[in-house]
Amino acid sequence: MLENVVEINRKKTFTLQEARLLLPIIYRMTEESSREVKVHLNRIEAFSDKSHPSVAIIEEQINVIIDRWQVKVQKLGAEPKGLWMADFDNAEGYYCWKFPETEINHWHGYQDGFSGRILVE
Repeated sequence: MLENVVEINRKKTFTLQEARLLLPIIYRMTEESSREVKVHLNRIEAFSDKSHPSVAIIEEQINVIIDRWQVKVQKLGAEPKGLWMADFDNAEGYYCWKFPETEINHWHGYQDGFSGRILVE
């Protein structure tokens, strides 16, 4: 059991199949976190005065949700990139995914970002 915990926290490389097998878990986590953030953003919109002290508290709650999402993605071996985006190291670059995509169909080199992504197949 301890070996599995260590394995989960280790940065690793993924085959396309391994990344795709992990995606449903990351997708659900992202969907849930995204939904939570939207609820808080709607709460902020309700304030006509964006300098109201409650707005700063809500923004901090949003940051906590995003940080928690990033930590979970890292524990699964992927790298969070931007908001609701994850890269999966494939030893030659990254398979990349952006919510709400339902599949991993793109990759990019180590020096390229999301804008440089290329179709896998």
